[in-house]
Amino acid sequence: MIAKRNLIYLFPLLALFFLGPLTYSQTTKIKKKETRTRLFNDTTATDSEYLMAIEKAGEILESAYNDATFDSNSHHLFGEIKRTQSKLDLILTSLKGANPNVRNQQMYSIVLDEIQQKLDEQNTAINERNLTLEKIKNRVIDLRKDKTLMTLLKDTIRRKQFKKEFADLKKRYLSTDSLMTKNQGILNTKKRLTVQRKIAVSNAMLMVENKLEKSGISMLKKEYPSLWSTGDSVSKKAVTQNLKAKIIIEESVAAYYLSYRAGGLITLVFFMGLLGWYVSRNLKYLRTNGHDENLMQFDFKYLNKGVILPVTIIGLTIAVVSNLYAPALFIELLQLILLSVLTIIFKSRWSKTALQNWMILIGLFFILCFLDLFIEIGFVQRCAFIIINIMGIRYGLVQIKTIKNQLYIQGFFKWASIIFIGLNVLAIFDNAFGRVSLANMLALTAFVSLTQIIALSVLLKIILEIILLQIYTTRIKRGIEKIFDHESLSNTLKRPFILVIIYMWIVVIASNLNIWESLRTSFTSLLTHPNTIGSITFTLGNIVLFFIIIWIAHLLQKYVAYFFGEIDDENEENINKRQHSKLLITRLIVLIGGYLLAVAASGMPLDKLSILLGALGVGVGLGLQNVVNNFVSGVILIFDKPIQIGDVIDISSESGRVKSMGLRTTKINAANGAEIIIPNGNLLSQNITNWTYTDNYKLVEISIEVAGEATPDDINSIIMNALESLPSVHNAKTPQIYYTAISDEKYQLLIKFWCSIYKTEEAISSARQVLFSNFKAKGLSFSA
Repeated sequence: MIAKRNLIYLFPLLALFFLGPLTYSQTTKIKKKETRTRLFNDTTATDSEYLMAIEKAGEILESAYNDATFDSNSHHLFGEIKRTQSKLDLILTSLKGANPNVRNQQMYSIVLDEIQQKLDEQNTAINERNLTLEKIKNRVIDLRKDKTLMTLLKDTIRRKQFKKEFADLKKRYLSTDSLMTKNQGILNTKKRLTVQRKIAVSNAMLMVENKLEKSGISMLKKEYPSLWSTGDSVSKKAVTQNLKAKIIIEESVAAYYLSYRAGGLITLVFFMGLLGWYVSRNLKYLRTNGHDENLMQFDFKYLNKGVILPVTIIGLTIAVVSNLYAPALFIELLQLILLSVLTIIFKSRWSKTALQNWMILIGLFFILCFLDLFIEIGFVQRCAFIIINIMGIRYGLVQIKTIKNQLYIQGFFKWASIIFIGLNVLAIFDNAFGRVSLANMLALTAFVSLTQIIALSVLLKIILEIILLQIYTTRIKRGIEKIFDHESLSNTLKRPFILVIIYMWIVVIASNLNIWESLRTSFTSLLTHPNTIGSITFTLGNIVLFFIIIWIAHLLQKYVAYFFGEIDDENEENINKRQHSKLLITRLIVLIGGYLLAVAASGMPLDKLSILLGALGVGVGLGLQNVVNNFVSGVILIFDKPIQIGDVIDISSESGRVKSMGLRTTKINAANGAEIIIPNGNLLSQNITNWTYTDNYKLVEISIEVAGEATPDDINSIIMNALESLPSVHNAKTPQIYYTAISDEKYQLLIKFWCSIYKTEEAISSARQVLFSNFKAKGLSFSA
């Protein structure tokens, strides 16, 4: 009886779920129709078919339950939504209490833009999950199309046989329906919160843009009353409370940004630690092998005092330039730490007067940062800013000269001084007439521009010292102890770095003036604007990138030799030819890779490139045969290696030592000091005598005449002893003595011995001198 009652309750539930709201008349018609069909067509399903239908429905409900369950990605999404809310709450709170300085507003703008992108992504992800739930519902509703299951639901007699199966089916349905209802509610809540946050972000972005627009460069637009028409009526208690509140807000914003950029900062610290370890290893190697005193000849200003401070300066300078939109407290703390580290280095290097003036500059900068961050804009704050501006102008006119003489790069310091004085003058003018935000921004930019060019000058000197240290260490490991001309090499190396220094300086100044983003946007639009000539479409950015990549490739292939310890105008006997071959191959790879990358970066379509190559082929056929011939010959010389750098060769009427090998020409240093430039095609097409193909030794000969009472054995002994005493003679190969004429007490001899081909004349001269002395000591006359 109980089982019957359960079946009676189960049928309406499943019928309602699977059949939907069908009217009674429709159900009656279907039953009559199916009865007639069953009478005339024996289509009654078997028990196994009913079981299969029930099992299939159960599998669909089970899969629907599993698919409706939130996976790990969904829980990660919900966690990301929660974290986004905490970020947004912090930014919105900071916007209400923080000073409206440019740094903070720029950071707010960037972070709000990223939060908006995150909210869009989260909204899209929620919509996808809602769509997934709708698809799961449709899969369950589609069970109504199963005719066998529908027939069983309508057949009250048959249904009793599957009482247990229907009970399980009901349980699965209820659990699936409950889970889908619960998850649908969660998604609706998350979507509602996301929409609300998007509205809050939009309002906050409008507020930030308004504040940034107010701080824009508009000198005549009033923001506050003029200085002479305002007073400061704020109580000390209010100032103290406001100061505490602003400190808390600025600390929270800086802490948030620190966690926000933690990954990049940790990466920077890691690479700086790696650089410090590498430099320390080179210094330790030189000191361990007794070359510590030679380092003093390189005029190292910073590496001689240790590695930690120079590497810290590199890391802090990169951090300042790479965090353009950091909050004011974060970036100004970085700059003050950088200036403090510079002070420690300058303490033992600078004169007392220069160091005092440097400390005054840091003090003024610190006070300026404090006023800008924590003091409410008012009469006192504005007067303090004007006083600092006046002191800055005097500093730029009088005291700054003592610092200039201590710097490695003095050319740009003149422009930095002009900018420093000019911005302080403009800051006083704007402050007096009510443009306080602009005045504060100009004052901070003035001090940042001056201190940053000093830091960048030190950075350049440290980088050059690291490169020179690497070159010298590599040479010592190769057994070359000769001190090279480091001053001319430094002048050569610093040229490309100066361009990077200028770029970093301009970026810092433009970012502090709140014009970097607009400049970058303008240049980007200019460089990415499509231009069409005929059927070819190109952008200026592609062309600029093409030439920049080629320029970098040529710089790398030119300077890569320095990192192998190779210096121009070198004439060492123990030159490493194998290393030179690797170096040439490296240069070839760098050039070819650079040109291929430049072509790819130019965005030129392959069909247009084929036209260009066809035109180039015509050019080769008409007038570039020699250029291509020399290029291909250079590649063959690099890989076939008939000659290498350092070889002494004879070709046609020319002879000398191979100084360098390029892709088009080869340079040979003649014995008289001339530099002979030979096209590679000529080298490959002519007979070459390579004196150093196998080794660096040459067989030389001396003709001498000896007179006196001596036997050939005595003469041979004197000659062998004399040659063995000479370090320039290669005694691993036995010298050869030939008698060309013998008479009473007179001998004519031909002596052949091996010596370094780089010291042939020296070896012959030394041999003659020693032989003369030895024969004279024995009472024999000697002539050569």
